[in-house]
Amino acid sequence: MAIAALGTVVLDCADPSALAAFYAEILGAGVERDGDDWVTLTGYQGTPLAFQAAPGHTAPAWPSSGSSQQFHLDLTVEDLDAAEARVLALGAKPLDTEDRSRGFRVYADPAGHPFCLCAG
Repeated sequence: MAIAALGTVVLDCADPSALAAFYAEILGAGVERDGDDWVTLTGYQGTPLAFQAAPGHTAPAWPSSGSSQQFHLDLTVEDLDAAEARVLALGAKPLDTEDRSRGFRVYADPAGHPFCLCAG
């Protein structure tokens, strides 16, 4: 029997509104602000995603043998090439996209969190 249910995945960042806007475009979501320190995405299918202000936020290093990336998001897409073009236009940075034979590619969001586009 489960002890709890997953409620919301929260990403720390310097600018919650900007990072929420980035992921809202990717997921086709709405944005709900709760002050300057908390923003939640709404109106999309999947696990709730929110963004919390973290003064002094430092992006995780990827890849790094000396530190952990802590976690990343896997985002399933129908067309990797089309999705890649869109996330790059939104400000994503490629981290590991060279091997086009794989079913995934790794990027960093504008705050530096790694995420993967995965063929679905």
